[in-house]
Amino acid sequence: MKKFNVLFVCLGNICRSPTADGVFRKYIESAGLADQVHVDSAGTAAWHIGKSPDPRSTEAAYERGFDLSFLKARQVSEQDFEDFDLLLAMDEDNFQNLMAIAPDSKTHKVQKLLTLGSLDPTGDVPDPYYGGSDGFERVLDLVEDACAGLLERIKKDI
Repeated sequence: MKKFNVLFVCLGNICRSPTADGVFRKYIESAGLADQVHVDSAGTAAWHIGKSPDPRSTEAAYERGFDLSFLKARQVSEQDFEDFDLLLAMDEDNFQNLMAIAPDSKTHKVQKLLTLGSLDPTGDVPDPYYGGSDGFERVLDLVEDACAGLLERIKKDI
């Protein structure tokens, strides 16, 4: 049985990437693929290591049926480029940060999350950290759409 490993990456790993992590975990569980797909999230910066997601992210996700309560922030490591089949950046800055540290033989694994969705396939998941609750709702809209596209892609690969 082939396993597929996905890492969602934002800057601090406290709002966008844990949201994608929680959403995609539920999608793969609902699809009966939890044994075949491993999901994690990380940040390119080390500011929040060990901390829980932003309470606004957790609350917005909970209202839509996603659980982020068990997640803890961590920083991307060199080993992630070996362990994960896809490293999905939330925005162009995260994408560039990942490309800067990716071994040349692993850059093909780095992609922007929204390229897998239909709502804004060339754009960025906006950083809601400094905004109001509407920003967290927008993040969920974009992430849910892109994660649905990701699930369809993975179903073809496993």
